Amino acid sequence: MRLKRLEIQGFKSFPDRTVFKFHQDGLTAVVGPNGCGKSNIVDAVRWALGEQSAKLLRGQMMEDVIFNGSDKRKPAGMAEVTLIFDNDGQLENQWRDYTEISVSRQLFRTGESEYFINGVPCRLKDIRELIADAGGSSRGYSIVEQGRISLLINSKPEEKRALIEEAAGVLKYRMRRLEAERKMERTNQNLLRVSDVIREVQRQLNSMKRSAAKARRYRLFRDELSSLDLRIRFEDFTSIQLGLSELEADLESKKTVLSDLQAQLSIMESREEAVRSELVTGEARITEGFDAVRKAEAEKTP
Repeated sequence: MRLKRLEIQGFKSFPDRTVFKFHQDGLTAVVGPNGCGKSNIVDAVRWALGEQSAKLLRGQMMEDVIFNGSDKRKPAGMAEVTLIFDNDGQLENQWRDYTEISVSRQLFRTGESEYFINGVPCRLKDIRELIADAGGSSRGYSIVEQGRISLLINSKPEEKRALIEEAAGVLKYRMRRLEAERKMERTNQNLLRVSDVIREVQRQLNSMKRSAAKARRYRLFRDELSSLDLRIRFEDFTSIQLGLSELEADLESKKTVLSDLQAQLSIMESREEAVRSELVTGEARITEGFDAVRKAEAEKTP
């Protein structure tokens, strides 16, 4: 991809929408006195590509990139930078069929930040992958600001190697490898957590198995106890029924004996009445006899 146009609004010293066009042939130079904001153009490109360090953008915090106002202008509420690239067809992602690709970044004073590719909201990761597929980045050889050349010359071998890899197009593969390594690390961490979860679940499963075995034994003993209790109750009922039958038979026998005794009692009571009647009659006759004897004795006396 080749940078075709840069649009800045509300970023540092650009309160109004400003467009920079970069011609296809030759070089595009921005000329101006010190302090006119030339370096802010480089900062805008770097910021739009996802730079997260406020110090590298010559600020204390990220909100410093928003136009802070002047004597005649009030502060801006948002900073927005858009990079428009010509697509040369070398991309291997979902944007390869677009003739132009725009990369935008917005930052509000509330701290909210948004990224866009062709006007579609996206992640910072998507922008970095897109730029890496094109062989660039927000740092490295793609953007070399003032004083950067001497730092690159005097940089460590590892830093020079990173620049060479970026120029050779190896950066995107390194990024993919690092992402794959991070995914593998996250996967390993997930596996460790899964192992812990499996151990905990296994412990709970063993406890539940023991509880289930106890429950099965309890149901077995409960059913056996219920069967024994039913059998005992049946035997008690049978014994009681048998005893009741015997008692009922004995009651009937006693009732028959009672009836006979009552009949005999009635006869004896009748005989007693007859004897009492005869006794009364005999007592009357005795009394009459005593009276006759006393009368006779009285008559015999002179």
